Amino acid sequence: MMRGFVFAVSVLSALPAAAQETPDFRGAPFAMQGGEAVYRGVCQGCHMADAKGASGAGNYPALASNARLASAGYVLTMVMNGHRGMPPFRGHFTNAQIADVVNYVRGHFGNSYKDQVKAADVQALR
Repeated sequence: MMRGFVFAVSVLSALPAAAQETPDFRGAPFAMQGGEAVYRGVCQGCHMADAKGASGAGNYPALASNARLASAGYVLTMVMNGHRGMPPFRGHFTNAQIADVVNYVRGHFGNSYKDQVKAADVQALR
């Protein structure tokens, strides 16, 4: 029993400080930093490299030229809490990673929403 506890403590202490600060951390954090890196490393697997979405085994909505992205709160809610087939990422991304990927998607792929989400905005929603 004690060996398992020591292992868990050693694993948790090896996590990046930002992941340890996340109050609802539930799993291994994604290591990539910056909105483009997070998008390419995680999001494009479903939403595609061009953010035009896909259909097949599931329905993955297009993020490209998407008017729903005008509301930063909407995008934050989707990323943090998930929706339908999209899993919640609040326990896997740091506040900065969520803010960065939201800003990246809202400023690329035919989207040009200028207002920026900050890590503090994400923290306020946790």
